[in-house]
Amino acid sequence: MLSDRNTPPEPEGHDEHSLIPEVVPPLPRENRLARELPWHTALKWLREGWSDLWTNPVPSLLYGLGVFIVSALVVWLMFRFELDYFVFPALAGFMVLGPLIANGLYVKSRNIEIGARTSLFGMLFVRPRSGPSALFMGVILLMLFLLWMRAAVLIWALFFGIKPFPGMDEIIPTLFTTPTGWALLIVGGSVGALFAAFAFSISVFAVPMLLQEKTDALSALGISMAMVWNNLAVMIAWGAIVLALFLVSVATGLLGLIIVFPLLGHGTWHAYRDLRPADRQEGESERLFLQPV
Repeated sequence: MLSDRNTPPEPEGHDEHSLIPEVVPPLPRENRLARELPWHTALKWLREGWSDLWTNPVPSLLYGLGVFIVSALVVWLMFRFELDYFVFPALAGFMVLGPLIANGLYVKSRNIEIGARTSLFGMLFVRPRSGPSALFMGVILLMLFLLWMRAAVLIWALFFGIKPFPGMDEIIPTLFTTPTGWALLIVGGSVGALFAAFAFSISVFAVPMLLQEKTDALSALGISMAMVWNNLAVMIAWGAIVLALFLVSVATGLLGLIIVFPLLGHGTWHAYRDLRPADRQEGESERLFLQPV
């Protein structure tokens, strides 16, 4: 006998919800970027950097001397051509370009690990494994530095108007003895801190990564920021050490850079080694934006 039902019969022994799979939470995934190092590991990096500095010290000290001479020359040229209003932003912007300038120091620390001796020539003429991507990294950091310089000029104009810079002998008392000066210090310091924090996070590991691994510049920037974010406590401690030693160098008329810059460069290499998984350092790095050919 034919049935007048047009729909297929329901399966026996099942309710209406039995055909829908249950929603289960995803399996936990290991966060390989989080190394869970205590904050005082930053002091270990500083000690290891000190050890690298005094292992075959002449190339490192000459490297630091070169950084001091170039920095002092740039500051002198600013005063010579009446661009002294750029001095404070330029000193703050030094934190942006610092990791890029320290490439040769990373090479020496890497060679110390394998028992090789490094000459000053080998530190000055570096061949990163990532090739042209390292040059692109330099362009990115330089553009960020120029953006900060422009922002500093705009902040000055917002508080003091569009007028000639009065000179260091007048501006320093104005900054510390007037309400407008204090407001400029607070706003300018806050904006500068944001620039410095961003530049530090994207470059502190990106530059040694491009030296050691084969990847692209944008991926290195993103991975560096992720490494900093996932190891925030120890990286805040390392950033505080970098800032404190740089301020000491400024207080000594930049002479301190002769020792401080190589010390921080070597220490940064050890920070990269501790936070970056070893298999990623030796093999092909992951690429966030470009796929390997």
